[in-house]
Amino acid sequence: MQFPASIKQQTCSDCLSGQSLGFQIRMAFQPIIDWQSKTIIAYEALVRGPEGQGAAWVFEHINDSNKYYFDQACRVKAIETAARLGCNTLLSINFLPNAVYNPETCIKATIEAADLYGFDLRKLVFEVTEGEQIPDKEHLNRIFRSYSKRGFYTAIDDYGSGFAKLDWLIELKPDILKLDMQLIRNIDQNAAKQSIVEKTLAQCLLQGTKVLAEGVESKAELDYLCAVGIRYFQGYYFAKPELENLVDISQISNLN
Repeated sequence: MQFPASIKQQTCSDCLSGQSLGFQIRMAFQPIIDWQSKTIIAYEALVRGPEGQGAAWVFEHINDSNKYYFDQACRVKAIETAARLGCNTLLSINFLPNAVYNPETCIKATIEAADLYGFDLRKLVFEVTEGEQIPDKEHLNRIFRSYSKRGFYTAIDDYGSGFAKLDWLIELKPDILKLDMQLIRNIDQNAAKQSIVEKTLAQCLLQGTKVLAEGVESKAELDYLCAVGIRYFQGYYFAKPELENLVDISQISNLN
């Protein structure tokens, strides 16, 4: 599918201006922890409103007429803010696959932003969330293949809450799989959740996909997840997202 001629390809400056959206966006960042090395290996960029309003406020203002611009603006703003804050880890950015017409065309503003702000393209991770309804599996597969060819990392976010089951995991072969927080909540006490996670882990091991547990909120959850072999974590147990700030490893709670 080609990019519609009626819609202008965004440039980095267009996205930062907020003119196409009608409002400015900002970014909060939440660290992703490598429990084995006790280091921060990445930050996830999370969209916020002009006064720091949460993502729900932002998505109330997104519709079919501006979702492409929103997707582009989020990428550019995340890169610009992360670079300004001195991010030298991986940077994880959510994207809307239904807003991506042609991955080769739509990535231009992202590359322009990385070049302008001096951010290493090889440190970008693109996450697709399960909350997005995706009627065309092949379309998402084309996006993943295109991004992988350019050296970007790909991730499925919120796994276990929506569209993606084992067949999607096998076909898409993301670099990273993020287990949804509802799957993680009280997993130490829930045999059904444990079974899902252990089957998913086995498949990820076979295909070389790294597994990350998000939404960790308790030591009991962490202990179980570590025991089954998960190494990467994200959640309030360690640190909450902070608006336009990168939490330092010395500020991470419960690291020992």
